[in-house]
Amino acid sequence: MDITTKTRLEKRAREMRRHILRMIAAAGSGHPGGSLSAADIMATLYFHVMRVDPQRPNWPLRDRFVLSKGHAAPVLYAALAECGFFPVEELTSLREFGSYLQGHPDYKQTAGVDASTGSLGQGLSIAVGMALAARLDAKDYRVFALLGDGELQEGQIWEAAMSAAHYRLGHLVALVDCNGLQIDGEVERVMSIAPLKEKWQAFGWYCLEVDGHAVDQIAHAIDEASTVRPTVILARTIKGRGVPFMEGRAEWHGKAPSSDQLQDALAALNKEDEDV
Repeated sequence: MDITTKTRLEKRAREMRRHILRMIAAAGSGHPGGSLSAADIMATLYFHVMRVDPQRPNWPLRDRFVLSKGHAAPVLYAALAECGFFPVEELTSLREFGSYLQGHPDYKQTAGVDASTGSLGQGLSIAVGMALAARLDAKDYRVFALLGDGELQEGQIWEAAMSAAHYRLGHLVALVDCNGLQIDGEVERVMSIAPLKEKWQAFGWYCLEVDGHAVDQIAHAIDEASTVRPTVILARTIKGRGVPFMEGRAEWHGKAPSSDQLQDALAALNKEDEDV
């Protein structure tokens, strides 16, 4: 990846983080921690990797995306708005009664959303079904799914992992936002998922590990994905990335910032812009 593309994606991720903070603050509820940690992953997918067309949200040949950790809907909405699926100004209607931007994604309501998610552990199964449909329909689209590391404690994830490997779904890529925290604290304390790379490999997946805040590493890993079996990318991230008082703090899993905290958070992101 050239430096111009890298800089462009990093700038896009910072803008998405601003959207995340503003919409959650406006709603007075939401999940900032895991949305902020995934911003670089989502910026890379939507502005460098995936084949999508905002003018044709249901284009049959589009790449599909499944946000398995559906509570991180703000990062998906930020990406979709920045892409042009709907106006950026609509983001602050998050969680309002009657809004098409609900607390978890709803594909029947929101342009650009490919799957309704929220119950953890189910998104990878949906992605496997989409990948199988692509094969049956002889379509060449790819399917991407974003999972949380705490979500990997769900048994259905591993049933889906077995299915994907069994059917050799080389056009399926799962990305795991490994921020090490979940609603109740540290993932390893709540229920250890280690050794993670070896688990995925044992289930028949091609496994790569990257810095989840390095857009060039994320893009390179997707380029390196296998074409003959499913690929999983373990992206090491920081929960609350970009906001110093949120970083690495489990209490920001599902809490909205106050107006003063919002201003402090935006100031930190603005400083990142100035430091580039």
